[in-house]
Amino acid sequence: MSTPSGAVWGRAEQQDFRSRVRGCLLGGAMGDALGAGTASLTLDEIRAAHGAGAVADFVPAFGRRGAVTAATQLTMFTVDGLIRAQVRRDTGAWHPPTDVHRAHLRWAATQYDWGPDLRRKDNGWLAQEEWLYVRRDPARSCLSGLGDEIMGTLERPKNPAARDAGALVRSAPFGLLVGWEPQLVCRLAVECATQTHGHPAAYLSAGAFAVLVHALARGETLDAAVQRALAVLTPYPGHEPVTDALQGALGAVRQGIPGPARIAALGAGRTAEEILAVAVYCALVAEDIRHGLRLAVNHDGSSGASGALCGALLGAFHGETALPPAWLAELEGRPTLLELADDFAMEMTQGPALHSPAITASGWLARYPRG
Repeated sequence: MSTPSGAVWGRAEQQDFRSRVRGCLLGGAMGDALGAGTASLTLDEIRAAHGAGAVADFVPAFGRRGAVTAATQLTMFTVDGLIRAQVRRDTGAWHPPTDVHRAHLRWAATQYDWGPDLRRKDNGWLAQEEWLYVRRDPARSCLSGLGDEIMGTLERPKNPAARDAGALVRSAPFGLLVGWEPQLVCRLAVECATQTHGHPAAYLSAGAFAVLVHALARGETLDAAVQRALAVLTPYPGHEPVTDALQGALGAVRQGIPGPARIAALGAGRTAEEILAVAVYCALVAEDIRHGLRLAVNHDGSSGASGALCGALLGAFHGETALPPAWLAELEGRPTLLELADDFAMEMTQGPALHSPAITASGWLARYPRG
């Protein structure tokens, strides 16, 4: 991969970018948490459990309200890997897919009691967060794909039949590389998705989602973001299920009042491309973030995954101040997510002041080691 060109950031641009990064990561976690308690339920089962209005607020999952799943855990480690990739550029060993893969292996180590205890090593700050050492319904494809240190590639992907959303839901951070061209963002997301998901619909959904976030973080409209994703995806072999799903989401906007029936028409909400279509549709028709997320989690499909995607899209579009404060107050891991978001924004806008051939900020390198 070629190195993307740098950018000069003004103060207002830095503030806007940080707001969108915070919005994306917190919004994604919020949608994940909203759907966590109903992820395996049909709409009828959701209504039976929570009333005719279905889920309108956090419901208990994993012993508390506002709990997040493996989707948020993996997203956080994706951010960690991208920051480390930028830090390692000074060494001449710049290959983001490798750094993201190493980050995901660190996540995998948190999922097993018998695995290496990263808390006892000089391994950066994120691995020291005790609350991450719990298993929250990770996709089997993620666990098996990261079960050894061999990195899947586009030529030799892991789990060639895996079509679930396990790679898709961790791919928002690639879109926050706003200094990159969308084609490069898509390529990186695709390459990193193949480390656990080898079905084209799964890894191309991840690429499309990254391009959507990228366009929104750059200030484009949701409709324009979908058009850009369609254009970027078309050259890839096997893109048709994903581009058809995105076209279906666009078409559904013009078909009447938003609701479960419109969502059901987009598919069962179980494969990566169907979940992406649901999230995009809900983001397109959302009156605000609360409305969009409620739509995204009340259907027969994977509520947590579609909620996480929709929240990331709307958060990147509107910024952190549009997020519902009452949900933020209960969101598990909010301090960690904020710290990680601000570190990402600082690295991407002010990286040369933290590390360069002439400058070494020891505190920063302790947080994000080059090794």
